[in-house]
Amino acid sequence: MSFGRPANTSLSLGGAPPLKGSFPLDHDGECKDYMVRYLKCMKQNKNQSTECRYLSKEYLACRMDKGLMERTDFEALGFQEGEKGAGEAAGTQPTAQAKHQQPPTAAW
Repeated sequence: MSFGRPANTSLSLGGAPPLKGSFPLDHDGECKDYMVRYLKCMKQNKNQSTECRYLSKEYLACRMDKGLMERTDFEALGFQEGEKGAGEAAGTQPTAQAKHQQPPTAAW
């Protein structure tokens, strides 16, 4: 029985794949600390993402480093060239080693 369409119409339930490939979930929580920091920043800034952009950039960098997404230029993801993170904006350049360390976890 068909409600609202002709009876002999073939039904297609298939979806289209994402435009930029797969985006696997972070089942092991490898980038969870970055996500939590971003969400906390968003809450503190009344969901205005401008103040939290550096955290979203760090989160995406973590996903790329861990192989959870394809490595892409940040400009292609909407970040401007030379856009700096929180530590960089204060005039301190993070070392190469510090860039790949996990952020401190919050004790809740």
